[in-house]
Amino acid sequence: MPPKTRSRVSKRTADSGKVNEDEMVGGKKKAAASVEPLKTKESSEPPQYSRWLMKSEPESRFEKEIDLKFGIEELKALPDQTGCWDGVRNYQARNFMRQMKDGQLAFFYHSNCKEPGIAGIMKIVKEAYLDHTQFDKKDIHFDANSKADNPKWSMVDVQYQRMVKRYIPLSELKKYHLQHRAKGGPLKDVGLFTRARLSVQPLTTEEFEFILTLEDKEPL
Repeated sequence: MPPKTRSRVSKRTADSGKVNEDEMVGGKKKAAASVEPLKTKESSEPPQYSRWLMKSEPESRFEKEIDLKFGIEELKALPDQTGCWDGVRNYQARNFMRQMKDGQLAFFYHSNCKEPGIAGIMKIVKEAYLDHTQFDKKDIHFDANSKADNPKWSMVDVQYQRMVKRYIPLSELKKYHLQHRAKGGPLKDVGLFTRARLSVQPLTTEEFEFILTLEDKEPL
């Protein structure tokens, strides 16, 4: 968990509403049990997921003289290819991160770039804990309303697993989404197009597995 490297991602921009509404989704099979979102019969607990899509910016963009660039290559370059996913400032995205379990997989999604899409796969290696950037006045994610005795924001640690065999662009995912909405299919309700602004999104096992199959297919 590298503390203060600029290993942050487009989690920030997506949560602040700057991400294209069409952007969303991606991932690879490995580890953690496949669990479809389900609700217990006698409780109002939220659906539980085991696969995720997390957005980050692979191209330079400066805020307060700080470059927010953090693509999958930056994650690969960190010690142990592991970094903290800090800077999330959206409650729903934060809550999804708080559901994440050690060993679960997530697609690394490149956003706010020339061709948004799924670049690779990473693994959750540390479950949600305090996001230190909320208290750092020099950090662009400083939150003056978050108090040490009642912190608002959390983060997880992620570790690079591999690149996808071919980059899976948003444009291709959208074609499948529209097809599946019309005729039925795994991506008919995928979060990339139903929760477009969220930088951290859950995937059902079926969605995750289908997207994985695309890396072995010719582009649509």
